[in-house]
Amino acid sequence: MLESLLVPTAIVAVAEIGDKTQLLALILAARFRKPWPIIGGIVAATLANHAAAGAVGHWVSGFFTDAMLHWILAASFTATALWTLVPDKMDDDEASTGRKFGPFLTTLIAFFLAEIGDKTQVATVMLAAQYPYLLLVIIGTTLGMLIANVPVVLAGNFAADKLPLTLIRRIAACAFFVLALVAIYKACQSSGWIG
Repeated sequence: MLESLLVPTAIVAVAEIGDKTQLLALILAARFRKPWPIIGGIVAATLANHAAAGAVGHWVSGFFTDAMLHWILAASFTATALWTLVPDKMDDDEASTGRKFGPFLTTLIAFFLAEIGDKTQVATVMLAAQYPYLLLVIIGTTLGMLIANVPVVLAGNFAADKLPLTLIRRIAACAFFVLALVAIYKACQSSGWIG
C-alpha cells in the first residue's frame, strides 16, 4: 500500500526536474512574486489533472490481462524514459494567460494545460494502471510535483540555475527504465515464462 504512494512521489519528483511545468513555475514566480497563490494553483491544477489521468489509468487496467498490462507498462515506461532525456522548453502560449486572472487562477490554468500530455501525466496514467490504490497514486504524483516545483517557486531562478539538469534527467530516465524492467519481469511471471 505504501508503495502506491512512495514510488509515484519519487518518480514524478525526479521526472519533473527541468520539465516545462518547472520552467513555468519559474516564470510565474518571477512574474507575480507571490509564492503562496502560485503554490495553491499548482496543487489545484495537479490534483485535477492527475486525478483525471489516474482515473484513465485505473479504468484502462481493467481491460487487459495482467501479462498484457505489464507489457504495455514496460513499453510505456521505456518510452517515458527516453522522453525524459529530452529537455523541455517553455512554450510562450502556456505562460501567456497574463496578469488579468491573478497568480492563483493564472497558475491553475497554465499548469493544468501544461500538464496535458506531459510525461508526468503519462506517468500518472501508467502508475495508476500498475498500483491498486488510485488515491495514493494521485496523492503521490501530486506530492512529487510539489517536491520539484515548490522550491523553484520559493527560490526563483537561483535554485534552478544551480541544478545539474542533465544528470537529473538521466537519473529520472534510469528510474523509468528500472520500472520498465520490473514490468517486463512481472509480464514474464504472469505469462508463466518464469516462476
